[in-house]
Amino acid sequence: MLNIGFLVFPNFNILDLSGPLAAFDVPRREISPTPYRLTAYSENGGPVVSACGISVNTVALRRAEIDTFVAVGGLGAVAASRSPSMISLVRKVAPRARRVTSVCSGAFLLAEAGLLDGRRATTHWAYAEGLAHDHPAVTVDPDPIFVRDGPVATSAGVTSALDLTLSFVEEDHGPEVARRVARALVTYMQRPGTQAQMSLHVGAPAPAHDVVREVVEHVGQHLDGDLSTSVLADRAGVSERHLGRLFRTHLGRSPAEYVRRARTEAAAALVANTDLPLARVADRCGFGSAETLRQAFLDTFGHPPSAHRRAFAQRATPSATPSVTPSAELSPWPDASGRRPPSPRRGG
Repeated sequence: MLNIGFLVFPNFNILDLSGPLAAFDVPRREISPTPYRLTAYSENGGPVVSACGISVNTVALRRAEIDTFVAVGGLGAVAASRSPSMISLVRKVAPRARRVTSVCSGAFLLAEAGLLDGRRATTHWAYAEGLAHDHPAVTVDPDPIFVRDGPVATSAGVTSALDLTLSFVEEDHGPEVARRVARALVTYMQRPGTQAQMSLHVGAPAPAHDVVREVVEHVGQHLDGDLSTSVLADRAGVSERHLGRLFRTHLGRSPAEYVRRARTEAAAALVANTDLPLARVADRCGFGSAETLRQAFLDTFGHPPSAHRRAFAQRATPSATPSVTPSAELSPWPDASGRRPPSPRRGG
């Protein structure tokens, strides 16, 4: 039996605990013999109060033997990472685990313990800059929903922790079991880790500056056109240098970088949701060739468009299995007798 250990602290986020815990709990309850033991740990044991006020009973972390070590996140994560006694325990216990992972700002605990040094990691986008500043030995990537670097994994937090946990379940028990867990939780099976936390279109409000806003709107409506900086500057009636300054001030990137990211996100949506040939996708999104599209995907997501399409094709949404009864959705495995539970009566 594999012990899945969740490390909590005062003011942890209850969803950062309950999300991955629920995903591990489905096979724990439904597979015989049970494959997992789920344990909440804290520095000293006893009840620990979450940020929302709900308390969780915990076991003291010292000398714990854990297969998968999960540092949860929350408002209290940074304060917990500054506790020498807490970090000393993490350094002793976590390296003995087969897998070490964090949810959201739980990455600060792993980083402070030195477990992310020399590795690529992610966290919730709101904490990424602080994590990178405080821990320069960590390569912080704020874009993916989760990152796996050897035995260490980090996730963006909240719902993205479900995606990471599903990848662990698949690793332990195969894709079919992971698919059943996803159906039981009425969630996707499963988003690839390289999917962006936020797109350009939802990651920030519309630019306040009139020139930047108008150029951004033009880019979104003409991805297959000439969007060179010189053309965009002429259209806006400003110099290339001034347009570059405006973009860096209001969007944090140059016009060329913004255009490339906008084209890549649009292409990713077409690759994931349509069967258009990649050359057609490249043409519609202004890349000019499938090879240029491929390079943009490698730079942004770390894999080519073909792998991106395969990853999304393997997802199974709840709506993709309409023949499954509600009771089967909640209990996707047979009971101990080998029979599925009866469907609920309809009409009262």
